[in-house]
Amino acid sequence: MIREIYLAGGCFWGMEAYFKTIDGIIDTEVGYANGKTENTNYRKVKETDHAETLYISYDDTIITFEKILEYFYYIIDPFSVNKQGNDRGRQYRTGIFLTNSSDLEKAIKFISKKQEKEKNKIAIEVEKLKNFVIAEDYHQDYLDKNPNGYCHININDKPDI
Repeated sequence: MIREIYLAGGCFWGMEAYFKTIDGIIDTEVGYANGKTENTNYRKVKETDHAETLYISYDDTIITFEKILEYFYYIIDPFSVNKQGNDRGRQYRTGIFLTNSSDLEKAIKFISKKQEKEKNKIAIEVEKLKNFVIAEDYHQDYLDKNPNGYCHININDKPDI
């Protein structure tokens, strides 16, 4: 079955490049999620309080929801507030945004189990998706178009999950 998830993990360029290489990921699109307005763009994202976010559609017969969350948790700094890598600001906060209650409950449990093993407070927002605005064309597949572009994620680092 085809499912969807929205992940905010700092700069969306690296998030997209990373997840596109994982078996079971069908499609990705970068955009801005859970802001104060229904519309925004790259220049306004600070004022509208959207997070740079990656939309993922995936085949749950190939990859599970939990595996996607494991990969996400692995590539971000889960304790960092409003920053990842060299990127700073609320638009770079981390989050798991979902469209259905069942997945929302699973994500809350996932973070809760991770928190039991951690000393520091996990700073990942887990919320229902309020809104999602597709980013400008030049942001889509950015690192494919600009292979030397900045990325805080090691695209080739895949743990055995």
